[in-house]
Amino acid sequence: QVQLVESGGGLVQPGGSLRLSCAAFGFTLDYYAIGWFRQAPGKEREGVSCISTSDGTTYYADSVKGRFTISRDNAKKTVYLQMNSLKPEDTAVYYCAAKGYYCSGRRDDFNYWGQGAQVTVSS
Repeated sequence: QVQLVESGGGLVQPGGSLRLSCAAFGFTLDYYAIGWFRQAPGKEREGVSCISTSDGTTYYADSVKGRFTISRDNAKKTVYLQMNSLKPEDTAVYYCAAKGYYCSGRRDDFNYWGQGAQVTVSS
């Protein structure tokens, strides 16, 4: 059974850091691009970052550039999102999703989704 499981969410103060993990079960990551999306209350789900397979090309939304870093460990079947200098506006449920090979900015292009991890940035 194909499954993505996020972990690492939680409550952090502004300026703090968290690392989200996205573990893949039932398939190998070698042929999949992995994207991170987030959805804040009352807002649409938006793309945050993505990492392609083969060459590992990465993409970031302007709102997180310079603060977030995406990485992958295919041997561990896990993709990470390191989030630094967190702001209250980063508060959202974060989802990881998989699609074949190359990243896309369209969430409908992603075939598999995790259940989400809550990230709350508040003092």
